[in-house]
Amino acid sequence: MKKIGLMMGGLMLMATPAQAIPGQTLDEAAVWMQSNSTVRPSPNEKFLVRRINTAAQQMTFHASVMPPGKLARLAPRGRIIRSEMLSLFDMRNGVTLNRLRESVRSIYGLEIARDFEQAELVKNYPTEDRIQEAVIKQNTQLAAQQGELRRGERFAYWIEVAQTENGKAYSGQLTVFLLDDLEKLRSELANR
Repeated sequence: MKKIGLMMGGLMLMATPAQAIPGQTLDEAAVWMQSNSTVRPSPNEKFLVRRINTAAQQMTFHASVMPPGKLARLAPRGRIIRSEMLSLFDMRNGVTLNRLRESVRSIYGLEIARDFEQAELVKNYPTEDRIQEAVIKQNTQLAAQQGELRRGERFAYWIEVAQTENGKAYSGQLTVFLLDDLEKLRSELANR
């Protein structure tokens, strides 16, 4: 349990210089996950890894053949990983966009971290219009989700946190995915 707590508090400390897996076959992805101490599956897990420290601290990593966002028809290349999502839930320390950004290096290594850092910001939300709408309607939930969509040389990246009414985020997600799926997700996020 202590190890999981350390992992939740500072994923960055367990950097693994491994290849990222979007675009790899299912077999290649399974080998990569086994070699990565941060996302190594337990014996009863394969592409969905769950770590629970307490009910207040949880981490999930999911490698998927589906693109991020709304469900879509599986592409002809359906036997490759298209996206990977890291989800954090932490009632003790909260989850910030910076914490999710730091997770890129701890899971994927320096090369992918550089791709992420140099990636073009494609979308940032909530927009000013969305914030104004939340103020006018007195509904803070309209602007509760904060996120970024980025286009790198190798991959696209989506990070998002959901804030509570008191302005603190206890949950968030980081998704690394194929560039082919960027426009689909950008259109789905258009009104955020």
